[in-house]
Amino acid sequence: MLVLAGGTFLLRLAGPALRAKVALPKRAEKLLEVSAVVLLAALAATAALTEGAGFAGVARPAGVLVGGVLAWRRAPFLVVVLAAAGVAALLRLAGVP
Repeated sequence: MLVLAGGTFLLRLAGPALRAKVALPKRAEKLLEVSAVVLLAALAATAALTEGAGFAGVARPAGVLVGGVLAWRRAPFLVVVLAAAGVAALLRLAGVP
């Protein structure tokens, strides 16, 4: 555990330390930015749509959709989380899987 923590710390420290010494082309920097967004979107989609080996049902993706729309509209974080959880809870209370 300490080796992993040390490696993570050194990796995070390497970014600012090497930033001034290593210059990436503008295209590579843009691709790195886009790849981070794509990776996070894929993670969110996987977590929202699947449970175990199957489909999670309609309630969870509906809650994530509501949360995503509110986040896109720049709602406060607490409102986003409560609205997403509330929509999923109300749909499950209504019997929607």
